[in-house]
Order: sequence, then C-alpha cells, then structure tokens
Amino acid sequence: MWQIWLIVAGVFFIAEIFTTGFLVFWFGLGAIFAMIASFFIQDLVIQTTIFLIVSVILIFATRPLVNKFLKTDTVNTNVFSIIGKHGIVVKELNSIEGTGQIKVNGEVWSAEDLNGNSIPEGSEVVVLKITGVKAIVSLVKIPVSQ
Repeated sequence: MWQIWLIVAGVFFIAEIFTTGFLVFWFGLGAIFAMIASFFIQDLVIQTTIFLIVSVILIFATRPLVNKFLKTDTVNTNVFSIIGKHGIVVKELNSIEGTGQIKVNGEVWSAEDLNGNSIPEGSEVVVLKITGVKAIVSLVKIPVSQ
C-alpha cells in the first residue's frame, strides 16, 4: 500500500507546480505521512485518517507563516501610479465647461476638482482618484499672484 501513497504524494507535488497558492503541497506531505504509517498499520481507513489529519494540521499550522513570507507588495503602475501625487494645473479646471488639465510626473492629464470647484492655472493639486480618463483632484495651494 505504501506505493499508492507515494504515487498520491507525487501527484500532489506535481499539481503544486501548476498552482500558485502553496496549498496542495501540504496534501503531498500528508500522503508521505500516510505512506510511513502504512509500513506499520495495514488498515486503509486509519491510513486515510492520518493523511487527512496531518494535511489539515499542516495547512492550518503553516499557512499563516507561508503567507507572511510570500507576501508581495503591490506596486501601482500606469494610470494608478499618479494617485496621491501632487501636480500643477496647466489649464484652469472648470467644472461647468468640463475642461482643465494638470501636469503630474511630466505627463498632462485631463482633470476635475472633487467638489466641482474651479481651480486656477498654476495651482498645486493632489490626485485623489481616477474616474474614466480624468484625474479627480483636490486643491493643495493656490499660487501667489505676481
């Protein structure tokens, strides 16, 4: 019977290669424990019980630890990379006419004020979110007149 448990473990380990969750691996280890138990215990029900108990214990005991080490930080790219950045109004934001542009990171974006207010050219704004193709901004500082 140990050969069957070895094959089951191999199938689980191979299946783990094609998954990203690092979950199937623990079933492979459970099958290894069941294989070891099969050398001493001939009852298939007890071997299967060992397989299930060991697999579940390993999943619950090690899953949080594995998630901690496999945790990746998400890096915003493209349009979402400008959220939270400061920019300068290069064309007055006018909610009535639906016009206005800001410059953020050297790129010009269509923009509108979060509250629908007009913001004069040269003002500093912060990008709060992106809706469609427009940056939704909030006023940070109005330029001092010269």
